[in-house]
Parts: sequence; C-alpha cells; structure tokens
Amino acid sequence: MTNASEDFSLDAELAETDAWDDEDFESGYADDVVSADGPDPELTTGDQDLAERHALRRVAGLRTELEDITEVEYRQLRLERVVLVGVWTEGSVEDAENSMAELALLAETAGSEVLDNVYQRRQKPDPATYIGRGKVDGLREIVQATGADTVILDGDLAPSQLRNLEDKLKVKAIDRTALILDIFAQHAKSKEGQAQVELAQLQYMKQRLRGWGGNLSRQAGGRAAGGEGIGGRGPGETKIETDRRRINTKIAKLRRELKAMKGTRDTKRAERQRNAIPSVAIAGYTNAGKSSLLNRLTDAGVLVEDSLFATLDPTTRRTTTSDGRIYTMSDTVGFVRHLPHQLVEAFRSTLEEVADSDLILHVVDGSHPDPEGQIAAVREVFAEIEASKVPELIVVNKADAADPMVLARLRAREPHSVVVSAKTGEGIREALALIESELPRPSVAFSALLPYERGDLINKLHQQGEIESLEHTAEGSLVKGRAHEGLAGELAAYAV
Repeated sequence: MTNASEDFSLDAELAETDAWDDEDFESGYADDVVSADGPDPELTTGDQDLAERHALRRVAGLRTELEDITEVEYRQLRLERVVLVGVWTEGSVEDAENSMAELALLAETAGSEVLDNVYQRRQKPDPATYIGRGKVDGLREIVQATGADTVILDGDLAPSQLRNLEDKLKVKAIDRTALILDIFAQHAKSKEGQAQVELAQLQYMKQRLRGWGGNLSRQAGGRAAGGEGIGGRGPGETKIETDRRRINTKIAKLRRELKAMKGTRDTKRAERQRNAIPSVAIAGYTNAGKSSLLNRLTDAGVLVEDSLFATLDPTTRRTTTSDGRIYTMSDTVGFVRHLPHQLVEAFRSTLEEVADSDLILHVVDGSHPDPEGQIAAVREVFAEIEASKVPELIVVNKADAADPMVLARLRAREPHSVVVSAKTGEGIREALALIESELPRPSVAFSALLPYERGDLINKLHQQGEIESLEHTAEGSLVKGRAHEGLAGELAAYAV
C-alpha cells in the first residue's frame, strides 16, 4: 500500500472547486422547485379518486391467456372483446338504436372492446335462446370471425337462456343486469356501497348456479359414494345446494350489516330534521352531470368522470341560501333504463335520501339523443322508491353541448324546469334562485323583542328561519318573521 503524494495540498484542491458553476449542479435530494405561480393547488377528494381509478386501466391487444404474452404493461388488464346483441320488441327504430348505444357505453365502462353489435325485431324474446335458433347460428359466425370472447345481451335473461347460448356459441354470455352489477362492483368505494353491491350480486347469482360439468351436482350414496356402505347411503346434499345455502347465509349477514349502517344514516337524517334543515336531493339518469352540478353549486370536490355510474356513494354537502338559511344538498346514484331490481332493493337505504328530501333536482342530459326517455326512466324509479310526491325541479344540464331546439322542446314539455351548464356555469344563478324559492318555508309566524344578550337567537333565525324585519330599539331587537315550531317555542318568551 502506497502513501499519498507528498505534493498534495488540501487548500489547493479546494481552491479549484471555486470555479465550478453552482447553477448547473442538481442534487438528487433537493426539494421540488416551486413554480413562479406558487405551489400546485391541493387536489380535491374527487381528483384523488379519479387518479386512483385511472391507475388501473385495461389495454387492448392482449387476446387470451392461451397465447404467449411477452410484453404486458404493469397493472393493466386485458380488454374483453365483446359482441352486443339486442331484441327489439316495442318502440321505434331510434329507441332500439339508443338502447344499443347505451349498452355499448355500459360495456366500455365495464372494461371491454366492442367489436360488433346486432339486434332484431321480434314480438317477444325466444324462450330458449332469447334470439331464436337462426340468429344463434349467425351470431356464432360473427363471434368466430371477430375473435370475440364474450357476448352481451340487452335484456334480463333466464339462467336456461344463458346456458343454451353458451353451449351453442362456446363463449361467455352475460345479460344487461350482470353488466351493470359488474360496473357497480368496480366503482363502489365505501363499506356500505360495497356491501350493497355484493348483496345485489349474490341475489342475482343465487338463481344462476350451475354445477361444474354436472359432476358436482350429483347425488350419490352407498358404493357410488366411494364405498362408504352403511352410514353413507342416501341422497346427500348436492354441490349446488351447498353453494345456495352458503349464499343465503352470506345474504343474511349482509342484510344485518346494512341494517346497522342504515341506523347511522337514519340518525344523521333525524338530526337534520330535528334542526329543521331542508334537504335537496340531486337525482337523475347516469352521466347526466349530477356530480358536476353538485361541485358547481357547493364546491364539493367530488369525483367527476365522463362515464356511466362514475359515482355510487352518496355525498351530502351543507350550503346556505343568499339570505343565510342553511340547507343540505345530496348527490345520489344514477339511474338507467331497466335498472336491475336487485340494485333498487340493495340501495334502498341510499335511495331513501331521495324519498325523504324536501326537493328533488332531477338532472337531465340535454345533449342526449332521447332526453324524454331518460326522464320517463328516472320517474319509474321514483315511483318504485315512493318519491313521486316529493316536489321536483327539472334541471336540463349540458346546455353548452345541446341542440337549442331540443332545449326549447324540453322547456315546453316541462314548464317547471331550468337550463344550465355545470361546465360553463350558464344558468347556475337562475337554478339557485329557483331552489331557494322551492325550499320549505318555516310554518310559524312570530314577532319578538329579543334582548341584546340573546344574539344566539338572532343567529338561529338567520340560519333556520326567515326574518321579515329587524329593528334595533332601546329595549332590544324587534324581529318579525317565520320560524319552525322548535325555534318558535324558544322565541315565545319574548313575544310581542
């Protein structure tokens, strides 16, 4: 081992570093450079949820697991290749095309690549194969030519129909209900939402159980049961019966959990009712812009995405009118044509937010090809959840992308309506004015002389009541207006 050179000088070496350009030096541990406009604004919860959802996307190009896949991008799933099939039994050709277009959007939202679609006119669906034997042969040729691995049918099919189609087509066949349930399973985030979706899926699955090749559904005893002999004879319990019993047990458990969660929701709702806080529910067709409207009206910051059923979990925000009255505004799950009955039952506790509200903002997509059909479909669900008697305000959204003739037609059809654009802010001020005028008014008129030390009552009147006149006198504040019964009882001691 050699020693360092005797000519080495620390001062000389350090002097050479003085000429280095510090501006070109970047430390790997340096903090992020803050832009001239300041740090990036804090992301809302909706932005964070959207980024998390986009982190897991499906990609096209990966055919099936049987092929040799050498390059797969990390955390991306294969797109299913699907063919859409519909049966047109009533209505016009436009209705059938709109229904197929909506099915295509549902399929793409679930994570699939639509290759082709076919629909036919029939008086009623075929009881065996839904589309008839001749169409099945033609559909099999389409599936083989396109390389599809799934067929999606626009209807609620019986288990026997799905089984017959899969046996003839040799690919997976699912109906509209299973497709919507799959989208709900992907987008549910809260514990209550996930339990509701699981309950709906189990109720759907219970009637569609099948044995694996028939082997797991056999009953056997005696020597056929592995030579058990005495004690082993008898029909026993089939595999399907075992699965059905387990599903029934899981359904009962989920219903108990949802009942407990419903108690928490009822407690919050009862607190709002006790304080006489009016509630407004935003409801409507899926992808009509309900979450965007909530963000525009209340700065809620919830997730917004141009897809069907983007948000499932209800969001409630507290806001105030221009004169200071407090009320709540709730975003709810979107509706769709032929919404599966299992979902309505499972989400009943959530949909009660609509039935128990004081005003419903029925949001309609003004740029949709059939907005009248959307209104009719949503009102069918309103009738099913007993919300038909709640006052309703039609809010025609997406005015910036809608045809003016369609907007005029909707305004003529629905006089109690307002046209807005949640994207540009058009009509929002008019909508807020209509909402404030539709909110329930306090029922009790009062006139009271409040001492100046009771400023808390003045504050309550601003938040929960209506003040018609306020005059400050030597004895106190002379107030006239309207209040709910509870607050009117507190004011009774100072009544004039």
